[in-house]
Amino acid sequence: MITRPKRTALGAGVAFLLAGVLAVGAPVAPPAEAFSPTGKSTVLNYLASIKGQKIVSGQHNKEPAGQPNQYTQRVKDITGVYPALWGGDFLFASSDVANRQRVVDQAKTEWRNGALVSLTWHVCPPTVASSCSWNDVNANLTDAQWSQLTTNGTALNSAWKSRLDEIVPYLQQLKDAGVPAVFRPLHEMNEQWAWWGGRSGSSGSAKLYQITRDHLAGTKGMTNLIWAWNVQDNPDGGLAGYYPGSSYVDVVTLDAWYKAFPSASEYQTMQSIAAGKPIALGEVGKMPTSSQLASQPNWTWFMHWSEQLESSNTQQAIKDTYSDPRVLHQGDVAIP
Repeated sequence: MITRPKRTALGAGVAFLLAGVLAVGAPVAPPAEAFSPTGKSTVLNYLASIKGQKIVSGQHNKEPAGQPNQYTQRVKDITGVYPALWGGDFLFASSDVANRQRVVDQAKTEWRNGALVSLTWHVCPPTVASSCSWNDVNANLTDAQWSQLTTNGTALNSAWKSRLDEIVPYLQQLKDAGVPAVFRPLHEMNEQWAWWGGRSGSSGSAKLYQITRDHLAGTKGMTNLIWAWNVQDNPDGGLAGYYPGSSYVDVVTLDAWYKAFPSASEYQTMQSIAAGKPIALGEVGKMPTSSQLASQPNWTWFMHWSEQLESSNTQQAIKDTYSDPRVLHQGDVAIP
């Protein structure tokens, strides 16, 4: 969610190490190596290789799109290391839509710097313009509109595919650069805060996810995308009712907002749905503790949510998480 009320000579090396010592509780950053152009399978194989042993640290960066690394930089300022996963957002407001190139440029920079890349999109509904207000993102479609949206060939279905086409030039740049990006569309689809969410079953939110992947990966050839399916830790449960199917999903992700960290039951549910695919924490507001990570070792990354970095955590808590031997930073991740 956007709003949460509770949604790069010896002397230099010595100075660097000294800085790490002075930053009490903060790890010393290893030298990062640029990732080479590669395909999505390389990243998925890497995630499989760390399952149960390590977890990739991530930091999301939302609006303004003109500052697409502001929160990632704060992690570095606080801990002395950069996260191993950068998160960006295509967003919805006119000023942010106008700065989508900045987001993609940052994604390419992060990959060159040795960080994995993830993209979210708080997308305007196909019933309004390409840019819109937060109220539009929060709006509901009628059942009749939803039926039309998820029926091929209708006006709303065509409008949705045209909306998806708006980000294809940016995704194509990543593909051309050999950057495999985690793509988390229609996130938190079991929630009702967004127009795409809250519709369980085969004709609901999962159906729109299928249409979205078929269009971007199939019709438009965006084969560099790693498809992350995402739900929130809603106490109502029923998460499997939103799953679009194994052939549509590469990583199964859960956002922890109702509670600071998923319950043991939610952890087991996500692994059951994933059926061997990687699982990850799509959004967290509180930094996961060492004991929490040890108790649920199969999460392959956590993505901390933008402004919650400092509004919901002390700087010491952030340092503690990034100092955990289980947590990987930029420079720790090795992509062949």
